[in-house]
Amino acid sequence: MIKYDYVIVVGAGLAGCEAAYQLAKRGIKVKLYEMKPGKYTEVHKKPYFSELVCSNSLGSMDIANASGLMKEELKYLDSLLIRIAYETKVPAGQALAVDRDEFSNEISDFIKNMENIEIIYQELVEIPEDRIIIIASGPLTSADLSYKIRDKLEKDYLYFYDAAAPIVTFDSIDMGNAYFQSRYGKGDGEYINCPMTKDEYFDFYKELIAAERIPLKKFEEEKLFDACMPVERIAMTGERTLVFGPLKPKGLTNPRTDKPDYAVVQLRQDDKMGQLYNMVGFQTNLKWGEQKRVFSMIPALKNAEFVRYGVMHRNTFINSPELLDNTLKLKNHSNIYFAGQITGSEGYCCAIATGCLCGINIAHRILGKSDFILDDRSIIGAIIKYITSENKKFQPMGPNFGIIRNLSEKIRDKKEKYRKIGEISLDYIRDKVKEL
Repeated sequence: MIKYDYVIVVGAGLAGCEAAYQLAKRGIKVKLYEMKPGKYTEVHKKPYFSELVCSNSLGSMDIANASGLMKEELKYLDSLLIRIAYETKVPAGQALAVDRDEFSNEISDFIKNMENIEIIYQELVEIPEDRIIIIASGPLTSADLSYKIRDKLEKDYLYFYDAAAPIVTFDSIDMGNAYFQSRYGKGDGEYINCPMTKDEYFDFYKELIAAERIPLKKFEEEKLFDACMPVERIAMTGERTLVFGPLKPKGLTNPRTDKPDYAVVQLRQDDKMGQLYNMVGFQTNLKWGEQKRVFSMIPALKNAEFVRYGVMHRNTFINSPELLDNTLKLKNHSNIYFAGQITGSEGYCCAIATGCLCGINIAHRILGKSDFILDDRSIIGAIIKYITSENKKFQPMGPNFGIIRNLSEKIRDKKEKYRKIGEISLDYIRDKVKEL
């Protein structure tokens, strides 16, 4: 028999903190397990909750963008983490980028001081049979817990490889070889653009594809998720692929020449003080010495001080379409729920959204209320539908307009079409929150 006196949440990441908040604000007691600081994954470095280890950007704020629409939906659902993200934002044009330390510290302080939440600083490795548990341990779930989850699922995980980009100090950037500007004049020119001539680009390209990478473990098959493909792997697909991808000059004009550059590396502010910048689209698996050598070939970064090198790691996710129902509960274990990137919902906003919906639905279950199900008129409902619907070739996916319910009318202009979808979605969400 399942006891309802408290809910266990495993992992104080984005999904776990959001789920704990949604439960606690409704009067449900939570025991939140976090293995840090006693134990860290290979990429987590700091002791606070909701540490952002990849980009510091949560994506667009425009409702004509699926990520932007998801944030607006989460506002209506009273998402704690989205609220704090806006409170700690740093300049990034139309993107919601945050000071990652301030963001995580504010979440940590709020959760630690919230009524109904008890923090337990230890690794949970036993999954109880008699209590509701949310497994929000993330894509880097510890080995011991992974084995216990496998026992429950009686199936192997799926997985892919993810990669994070390097971060450099602003003072070490040669601004004589760089300029501030946002693409197409959108925003207030918050990005630092590091241009390269054709010759500089091809010299860089040759060294990049020849640079030494960190080898993958022999027993693991390499599965690279497209959205986080290492820059050197992108380069290997063609000598000019990068200039149509992360180094594209489109929408930028060099103020010194009044012309577009051949290739441009963009840097995005990573902290509120503007002392740190990350290399946009430069997720990498190069060895650290090689990163320093090759990336310093970019003229503006010739003397760059790298405060963090890029890293690559295995991200684990479960076969959610086969295993989870639309409340994110295991079909064959009514006390076990999953939230966050371990479900195959990709990206920061999806982690927050699945944590939010998971927490709400468990609270409704305990309080005797109906399930809170969002359909695919909303982007949150669409992503949950995607990860819980039959799919023989399931792969992680983030918010996008390809999975949301289409319009009944035809609108040729894509931006106008997406904005209309966004407006319909928000009308739907405003009506649905009356059930909360």
